[in-house]
Amino acid sequence: MTELPRIDRPYMPGYGVRTASEGTGLLPWAWAVQRLAASHDYWLATTPSDGRPHLMPVWAVWLEDALWFSCSNGSRKTRNLRGQPRCSLATDNPQQPVVVEGVAEVVADAAELRSMLDAENAKYGTDYGLEMLDPAANTCFKVYPRWVFAPDAADFTGSPTRYRFGDQPPD
Repeated sequence: MTELPRIDRPYMPGYGVRTASEGTGLLPWAWAVQRLAASHDYWLATTPSDGRPHLMPVWAVWLEDALWFSCSNGSRKTRNLRGQPRCSLATDNPQQPVVVEGVAEVVADAAELRSMLDAENAKYGTDYGLEMLDPAANTCFKVYPRWVFAPDAADFTGSPTRYRFGDQPPD
C-alpha cells in the first residue's frame, strides 16, 4: 500500500466507547483489509441528483488498495456514480463490518479491466470474459478508501476504529 491510514477512535457520543488503549484497542489496518478482501457481498450506497439515498448489493474485489466492482451502464448505481462519484461500500458481515467512504473512479484501461476480471473470476469461481466489462454495456469502478470505520461486535465499546487517508478530517 502506498499510504498507510491514520488510525484512531471515532467520535461516538452516547455509545460508551472506551479510549483507544482500553478493550480490544484500535484494530490494525490489516484486520480491515482482511475483511475487505474476504467479504462475498458488499453494500453500495450512492446518491442521485435529487439527494435520495440508494443502497444496493454488489460483488467486489479488493485489488491494489481499492474496492473494484462493475455495474450495467443503465443501472441506477452507474447513473448515480457518474453524476455524484462519492459513495460508501460496506462488507456483508454485521458482526465485523468494514465501511468505506471514497470516490468512485471509472476504469477504462484494458489492462486494469483484465486484472479486475481475473481477480473477480478467482474470487467468485466464475469464468466471465472481457465482454462482461465492455464499456458499451457496463462500467467498472474502483474506490480508494478515504475514510473507513470498523468495529468488532465481540467488543463493541472497545474496538471501534477509524482509518483516515489523505487530508480527511477527524469527523
